[in-house]
Amino acid sequence: MTIKKSTLTISSLLSFSAIIAGLALFNSCKHKQAYQPYKLTGDVIVDGKNLVQLKCTRCHSLVPVDALPKDVWLNHTLVNMAPSLHISTYGGSSYFKNDPLDTAGATIAEWTAILDYYKKAAPDTVLPAKKPIPLMNDWAGFTLKKPAPVSYTSFTTMVATNPATHKLYSADAVDEKLNIWDSNLKMDSIAKLPSAAVDVTFGKDSLGHNVGFFSCIGRMAPIDFPNGKVVKVNLDAKVVNNDQTYIASDLPRPVGTAVGDFNKDGLQDIVVCGQGKFKGGVYLLKQNKDHTYDQQTIYDKPGAAQALAGDFNNDGWTDVMLLTGSGDEGLWLLLNDKNGGFTTRNLLHFPPVYGSSSFQLVDMDHDGKLDLVLTCGYNYRDSRILKPYHGLYIFTNTGNWNFKQRWFYPINGCTKAIAADFDGDGDIDIATIAFFADMKNTPAEEFIYFEQSKPFDFKPHAPPISQYGHWMCMEMTDLNNDGQPDLVLGNYADGFMFQDGFKPNWDKHLPLVVLENHTKK
Repeated sequence: MTIKKSTLTISSLLSFSAIIAGLALFNSCKHKQAYQPYKLTGDVIVDGKNLVQLKCTRCHSLVPVDALPKDVWLNHTLVNMAPSLHISTYGGSSYFKNDPLDTAGATIAEWTAILDYYKKAAPDTVLPAKKPIPLMNDWAGFTLKKPAPVSYTSFTTMVATNPATHKLYSADAVDEKLNIWDSNLKMDSIAKLPSAAVDVTFGKDSLGHNVGFFSCIGRMAPIDFPNGKVVKVNLDAKVVNNDQTYIASDLPRPVGTAVGDFNKDGLQDIVVCGQGKFKGGVYLLKQNKDHTYDQQTIYDKPGAAQALAGDFNNDGWTDVMLLTGSGDEGLWLLLNDKNGGFTTRNLLHFPPVYGSSSFQLVDMDHDGKLDLVLTCGYNYRDSRILKPYHGLYIFTNTGNWNFKQRWFYPINGCTKAIAADFDGDGDIDIATIAFFADMKNTPAEEFIYFEQSKPFDFKPHAPPISQYGHWMCMEMTDLNNDGQPDLVLGNYADGFMFQDGFKPNWDKHLPLVVLENHTKK
């Protein structure tokens, strides 16, 4: 995307596009009270810092002024922010026309002071991060296995293995089909879904059938069009396509589920991440005795990226760990209140330019406490530049789910990590994919295998596979039943380009590839 260098003016905010574009950073303000104007001092830096702290942190963690270059702040991010601060746009902001002015709003004088601050304080450029250890371009003990190419462009949005049956499934965004793969990577389409499946949770139904709860996103593009669904599919049915049940409909871009018995009635309930754009939330689908579901909201902001069910405070009741990747971005613990609801505790906050994309809880330091492996890198909102803070993070658990950052490796556009002992030496290794990698300059970072040789000392291997696909999803499986975890990478072969002049050279006709693991020492 070309970013034109020009000065933002108030008139540029009086456009219909500013209404449509906006609110990615400021989509969760709900603090309504009497408006108290800020008393300007005339000092650009002082006023700017104070106003940004006052206005912006009511909705999300503070974004450092040097996190984005000046032209991105002025021509993109601040334009999208304006409606959330109640700066008038063409015809008035439809998002706020019925809302009283609140303390997150701004006067024209305050808004002008904010613009002047970014003009003066923001850097002209943001330098790319230097990788502390260069990538090793080798296979690291993995071998590539490919299926036969298909005749169409592949848009793989999900790869998943049922742990009970070890069967491998995939889904495609264009034909919206659910596919099953055998150990020789022969594909068979077994069902047509209502839209692209981007996640699945496997389980059993009341009759003992193997079922999958598929998150069918609706629209792939981040827009507010609530036509997503959670679909239960009987994977044991003779004709899988004819045995589907809509568990919930009209959802705002559901991107994941977590299953658990949250009220101890012996029935499995479902938590759904409705990512949305400006509107979204996290929903509990409570299963009734007749196997219908009642829906309630347990987190009422958009941006949910992933949820995990577990008893995180050891009180015998199932809780939810939640990652949000836009707006009020961070890691949240939703503790079961044992009365049908949840109390929310924030564990980590991140600026909303991080684009948190996945997390895993695993004991990295062998101290008996689960640590946090986190990826940040979703990069298709209003600041589509390479960001030095995107990458793979490890936070150690110091007790009671308090986290301290221990390790970071920069990866442009990092999308997902899987932490496991891939080489069988007793410590945890990590595999990552980066859908928004620097594909012009460092395409090797699309997939990295971090081999841990001693505590928090990793060797980053980059097998030469960027020519085979553009990896949107990744799954761990044991395809050849040798006891070693293999990796499946799903190829979303077209679209979501964000670098000017880049022409993809990967194979658009491979739905997926497998990295067969031969690393055991």
